[in-house]
Amino acid sequence: MNNSGENKEENYNSIKYKQKFLKELLRKKNAILLAHNYQRDEIQEIADFQGDSLELSIKANKTDADIIVFCGVRFMAESAAIMNPEKTVILPNENAGCPMVDMITAQDIINLKKDYPDAPVVAYVNTSAECKAVSDICCTSANAVKVVNSLSSKRVIMVPDKNLGSYVQRFTDKEVINWPGYCPPHKRTTPEDIRVLKEKYPGAVFVAHPESSPETIDAADHVSSTSGMYKFVRESSAKFFIIGTERGIMYKMKKENPDKVFIPSNNGLVCPNMKKTHLDDVINSLAQMKNIIKIPEDVRIKARKSIENMLAL
Repeated sequence: MNNSGENKEENYNSIKYKQKFLKELLRKKNAILLAHNYQRDEIQEIADFQGDSLELSIKANKTDADIIVFCGVRFMAESAAIMNPEKTVILPNENAGCPMVDMITAQDIINLKKDYPDAPVVAYVNTSAECKAVSDICCTSANAVKVVNSLSSKRVIMVPDKNLGSYVQRFTDKEVINWPGYCPPHKRTTPEDIRVLKEKYPGAVFVAHPESSPETIDAADHVSSTSGMYKFVRESSAKFFIIGTERGIMYKMKKENPDKVFIPSNNGLVCPNMKKTHLDDVINSLAQMKNIIKIPEDVRIKARKSIENMLAL
């Protein structure tokens, strides 16, 4: 006897029960649930807000919630704590980090500033609070070009993503000095992957993320941040889309565009850290009020200044 159907139904019922329990717990504790675009489907499904990391922190700031439960990775929860000092911020899984964030330290940035005293430091939001605190201005993948071009200097330091820096260099006359960090999942998509998929899906549009390698960017039909990708596929008349970012983004894409087909640019385009957070982690961390993000006040104030310099644009 094949019990696969029964097992699927049991798992579905378990997820629905946990979602219902969590919603009630959030209500009782006056908490909001934020889910990054790369989170598991069942978490995105019940989030109060779903989107890019900094976008979520700003939205949370406009609510009267006492607690922010941030389903993402550590630097995202740190950004929420930086922007919302009066609220308690919880990272459901304390082991959800980011390899690219770990590729640079605040001391590395201090050393860069000594080597290039005339170059302001543009820190990608994918950095630690300590790195933001010693930078001049932050940027997102969506506004990096605008941020760099807004600066009066002839050259800038961009940290930590060399691929984002390389992408920005295409749209500025300034010299961009890059730190050699990168996002491991985004590195996996190659031009050969795109060639094979376009042969299989004639007319498919390849949408790449700025964290992709330069050669993969060259193969793209469109390049944008995750929020930009949602907008692009909604407005495009194409039927097939090859999506060059973490596969979690396709949950909302499919929901918003049921008549369109979304294909991952590489089957390995999964961020293991983004997938570390499960419903059980969210429930347990909120119920026990554990994994609270704490940032020293002097670091928080300086880091917030870098973010506010960006938001002023």
